[in-house]
Amino acid sequence: MKYDFASVEREWQKQWQSDSFGKTKPTGQGKKYYCLDMFPYPSGSGLHVGHWRGYTLSDVYARIKALQCYNVLHPMGWDAFGLPAENDAIKKGIHPKVGTARNIAIFKEQLTHIGAIYDWSKELNTTDPHYYKWTQWIFLQMFKAGLAYQATTPINWCPSCLTGLANEEVVNGGCERCGTAVVQKEITQWMLKITAYAEKLLAGLDRVEWPEKVKTMQRNWIGKSEGLLFTAPVKEMDLEIQTFSAHFETCYADTFVVIAPDHPLLPTLVEGVANKDEILAFAKQLVDKRGRARPDQEQESEGIFTGRYIVDPLGNGDLPIWIASFALADYGTGMIKCSAHDERDFAFAKKYNIPLKVVLLPADDPERVQRVKNQEECFTDMVNGILTEPAFAAGKRGADVRQQIIEHLEKKGFATRQTSYRLRDWVFSRQRYWGEPIPLIHCKACGTVPVAEDQLPVALPDVEKYQPTGTGESPLAVVDAWVNVACPQCDGPAKRETNTMPQWAGSCWYFLRYPNPQLEDAAFDQKDLHYWLPVDLYVGGIEHAILHLLYARFYVKVLHDLGHLPFDEPFKALFNQGMITKFAEKTGHVEKMSKSKGNVVNPDDIVASHGSDVLRMYILFMGPPELDCEWQDSGLDGIKRFLNRLWTLLTNANTLTEKETEQATRRVHLLIKEFQERVEHFKTNTAISAFMEFVNDAYAQKLRFSKDSVAKVITLLSTMAPHMACELLKKVLGTKLQECTWPAFDPALAAAQELTIAVQVNGKLRGTVTAAPGTGQAEIETAARAAVAQWLDSVQLVKTIFVKDRLINFVVK
Repeated sequence: MKYDFASVEREWQKQWQSDSFGKTKPTGQGKKYYCLDMFPYPSGSGLHVGHWRGYTLSDVYARIKALQCYNVLHPMGWDAFGLPAENDAIKKGIHPKVGTARNIAIFKEQLTHIGAIYDWSKELNTTDPHYYKWTQWIFLQMFKAGLAYQATTPINWCPSCLTGLANEEVVNGGCERCGTAVVQKEITQWMLKITAYAEKLLAGLDRVEWPEKVKTMQRNWIGKSEGLLFTAPVKEMDLEIQTFSAHFETCYADTFVVIAPDHPLLPTLVEGVANKDEILAFAKQLVDKRGRARPDQEQESEGIFTGRYIVDPLGNGDLPIWIASFALADYGTGMIKCSAHDERDFAFAKKYNIPLKVVLLPADDPERVQRVKNQEECFTDMVNGILTEPAFAAGKRGADVRQQIIEHLEKKGFATRQTSYRLRDWVFSRQRYWGEPIPLIHCKACGTVPVAEDQLPVALPDVEKYQPTGTGESPLAVVDAWVNVACPQCDGPAKRETNTMPQWAGSCWYFLRYPNPQLEDAAFDQKDLHYWLPVDLYVGGIEHAILHLLYARFYVKVLHDLGHLPFDEPFKALFNQGMITKFAEKTGHVEKMSKSKGNVVNPDDIVASHGSDVLRMYILFMGPPELDCEWQDSGLDGIKRFLNRLWTLLTNANTLTEKETEQATRRVHLLIKEFQERVEHFKTNTAISAFMEFVNDAYAQKLRFSKDSVAKVITLLSTMAPHMACELLKKVLGTKLQECTWPAFDPALAAAQELTIAVQVNGKLRGTVTAAPGTGQAEIETAARAAVAQWLDSVQLVKTIFVKDRLINFVVK
């Protein structure tokens, strides 16, 4: 019986629209499993095979849980507000509303080809007013709790996207969305006080089953540092400055101070200095140069002397204050005390002939000690290095006297303990059209007033001109009929907030809405929350490790603290699939798929030529799913041949038997064991290898199987090739997937009956022997000597290395 993938897949996809396997049952019915994909931005480029990788992987686990009789929630929706959708619409010259609707239709059609068990009755769209009503409601809860505030401050500005960016949206100095180098621009913005949750965001990472790499990325971004805050007066000024240091063991070596070129204190600091204008102009140049720098370009440190000094309370005299390009206004205090024991400080001092002082020396290396003393080398090991100052610490390791130094500096009043974070408050407003309106009203008499909750949503008005202005104002600012309103408190003339929310606003909480997306009187239902949440498995790219995942955790913790959620971490387990790369002729390199590089593989073309199941299985087989893998068209043919062999095997009438042999039973149980154990550890590629080995053995040994065994084999297959599996169940067994359950294996039947033991001579494979599992060395050695006798004659045996169930190695002279 020939397998016609095109007609089979088309027919089953049509049937699943009305009779879908794994459809979500009502809240409370049985054990639950919430399996979620990071929902897509519906851009104009459509899906490529890289998207399929995550969606196929999550579907495997959703299907397994459905077969295990869990109540599965596996939804899909659209993250459709924000820069990606708006930029795509601008490029095409259409309205974002029109462009987004078109793109969603294309994406949804493409997603049906995957054959995933999405429950489309749960579909949501962040641009739907019924949805963003509650996005606005969440913002109001934050505003009323004092977690949303307005500030006029220099922010990251993208000259291409013409909007402000959060710190998390700047990657190596460039816009996360388009790569353009950002500049600093002073604009009035709405901010979210995410810094108030820095400690909770750190602590929560210890309670989730996430890849350690992602946890580390978030910990580093939050950037907790426990150290000392030093305060010192500026000489001949009524002004004090503060510097923070997490590595203060060498504070007695400090000889100068640097300040960020965009520090707000700088104009005050240089007031009265003869070359003030020159200093401020140079500082501006440094800021501009930083903004124009290529993201991957290493910048040489530059600086200028401010003409000012601090009076060092530690007795190092008057320390000059320099402006330095490497100092950042929003990190620490924006000012740093510098010494010979930091590589960057050392290089800066050498460049500008700033005197240095050494107080930390290597242990047990006289030649290196002399180089450090001569300031020919920068020594930075504050753990093992030997201090020379302060006096009580002289001759001791830095790590051994760290606590004593803290107590000494505190007692003298030179410093105080402080915890500092790299994390900065979230720049939340955007000067763009395509986003959720911020539900606030500005009144001259009453100030900033929230829109009444019963007046939500504040609908985004239809406009003809939606392109960004670049002035710092949203295009909504000129829509007078929408902007001008009555104040909710005094009924006087007032104006709406015209900035919109960032694209992250809708994706920070969408997983809370999926259990009941049609709910009208609340954002979510408490019964649903207690049953379905947190998400059991969240699948998506590691590129969202800092942006989306950090923001979503912040939202959930805020809502929990305000009494709206019974949990404070949204995702129990997280899996980050690797990218699929491909050779790009335009660049001559293997790179991430991109339309601009001409290396995108369209899944629609593969489905048409090979079928959905082949594409699903190739994506799962091409390598460990957590690693990047290079796309090879030839790999599709191998999977197609395998599936055709499997189809031929299972549709052959001679394959079925009323009573199968013990050998056949054991082979089926071994397949179940290997497949399940490998899938459980996210090794889908080796799980497919186990299936291929099973098919090879079935042909080689001419195995025949009972209907029960065939049902188990097809049930395993259904997680990866659902179309073929459903067709096999129908044609071979006359049953449906809905009537199948996840097969179990008998450990005794799955145990290998005979192992192949490698026989080596001096580490080189010279033969093999077979034996039962657990056979001892003496018995194996006797058989092995006979198998490799020609390599053991006339040589001296030095020793024998035996690894049970794996190998024996004769080491000879």
